[in-house]
Amino acid sequence: MQRLYADLPLHYGQVPAWLYERMNKLGVAIIESIVIEYGKEAVLARLSNPFWFQSLGCVLGMDWHSSGITTSVLGALKRSVNKRSKELGIYICGGKGKYSKETPSELIKIGNDIGLNTSSLVRNSKLTAKVDNTAIQDGYQIYIHSFILTDTGEWAVIQQGLCDKHSMARRYHWYSPTIKSFVEEPHSFIYGKNEGDILNLTDHKADSTRAGILEITKEDPDKMLAETRKLIMPRHHDVRAEDINLKRLGSILAVAHEKEGLDIESLLLLEGVGPRTLQSLALVSEMIYGTPTRFSDPARYSFAHGGKDGHPFPVPTKVYDETIQTLEHVVSRAKLGNYDKRTALKNLTKAAQLLEKSFEPNNNYDELVAKERNESWKYGGRTVMGRAKRPSQKQNSALSQLSLF
Repeated sequence: MQRLYADLPLHYGQVPAWLYERMNKLGVAIIESIVIEYGKEAVLARLSNPFWFQSLGCVLGMDWHSSGITTSVLGALKRSVNKRSKELGIYICGGKGKYSKETPSELIKIGNDIGLNTSSLVRNSKLTAKVDNTAIQDGYQIYIHSFILTDTGEWAVIQQGLCDKHSMARRYHWYSPTIKSFVEEPHSFIYGKNEGDILNLTDHKADSTRAGILEITKEDPDKMLAETRKLIMPRHHDVRAEDINLKRLGSILAVAHEKEGLDIESLLLLEGVGPRTLQSLALVSEMIYGTPTRFSDPARYSFAHGGKDGHPFPVPTKVYDETIQTLEHVVSRAKLGNYDKRTALKNLTKAAQLLEKSFEPNNNYDELVAKERNESWKYGGRTVMGRAKRPSQKQNSALSQLSLF
């Protein structure tokens, strides 16, 4: 298996209540949409993909590059998904710090309730933690351990370690269907930058050393191969043009604001949804229906609902609420067997991908961000610092005629 390395700058602070409640609602609506469309196992597959996971954090309004996405997104999903675990067939255990130590007892309770092998679940949880904290000695101390499982027994693990010396975090992703051995390259991804010499006893080259000092299982090591790409999350807090695939962002904006590529049926089904909400829905649609290659630039998804620290712009709470209401309506109709609005939502992704083939952005990214910030007050823009204020008349007129892309 090839490893994925990326920087996740440590980022401290609390998620404000006004954002956390919205993260709960939109997060579970996205998860339920995936379950309806592809099944509960598809949720685990996506969570084990760090690109998708980082993109999800951006769609939910978290700071696009920080380590805080891991704690906050997993916390919000645990709170909202577990309330409907019996319906969705998905359970989330563990968490940050003291909550990670509660994982075994949570797994035993869930396993007994739904008839799964509890000893196996607990063993898997402990082994993943042991491997990432002991077998891989890379200077990162594990402080987050989340175990996500389905009622069919499949599971995923997301763990994160921190390195105070470099103010960086590293995230580890596990996915049970891909694991052939706990002692030789078991991860779906390891998320972090190499900070120097690393003792990694799960490397296939460490077989002889591992045999002598690591006795986790009796399984024969079976090398896994997985296609990975390198993603470096920079330290700068602002979202810059180089962080984003402008061609993809531009096609999303063209669909949302110019209605390009949308058929009449889709437009009618989405009637009443304004262009700014349509922009968010188009990015949420891609979270549900997009293929893995679509998530190579997670920062792009921050153009759905901004970021709590104001990057790339304040969180547009009115748009966020409309997005939640629309997606919840799509889900409720789909559960009743009415798939018209689900098709309309899916068509947003299809239209953007078709348009992208011939789309050429005009490189006015900075003006685009300025326009979003300038109009943030209209959409209930908020950050951890407060509410967005109406700009001066001079600022407003300077951007009023801007073409989005």
